[in-house]
Amino acid sequence: MAAELVASRVLDVPDFPKPGIMFKDLMPLFADGPVFRQVVDQIVAHHGAESFDVVAGVEARGFVVAAAIAYATGTGVVPVRKAGKLPRRALSASYALEYGEATLEVHEDAFMTGQRVLVVDDVLATGGTAGAALDLVEQAGGRVAGFTVLLELGFLDGRQRLAPRTVHAVLTV
Repeated sequence: MAAELVASRVLDVPDFPKPGIMFKDLMPLFADGPVFRQVVDQIVAHHGAESFDVVAGVEARGFVVAAAIAYATGTGVVPVRKAGKLPRRALSASYALEYGEATLEVHEDAFMTGQRVLVVDDVLATGGTAGAALDLVEQAGGRVAGFTVLLELGFLDGRQRLAPRTVHAVLTV
């Protein structure tokens, strides 16, 4: 049911951020409170609220989902940000996007050693962003307890790039 809800609220935006890219806009999903709640509840049910200690959200739309999951489970939330956005000492990981390159950062002390971290993002495409985020969690001392996205673009093979890690996608297209 959650997959149908995501599918019904995603909008295709052609040529954004560059010509030839079909951007998947999930803002209509976030704006629909009852639907957003159902999707967040499904993610929590999938992982189990006791399977993680903190939620890490990947900039920027991953922040929205991560904060909702953290609130629903009474856990904390940690941002995984674009380079230069964090005020304290940070670890960084660079990666290739389907339309360029980027760097993510997380505070060095974001996680306690061995802390179980549910990593959340909105879309899984080629796996570059996700791979960098998962690596940063581990570099910072966390243990990846799960990785979830609202939408997986299966034709871009991001899941294979993240293997052997498990990927939970609410909807795969």
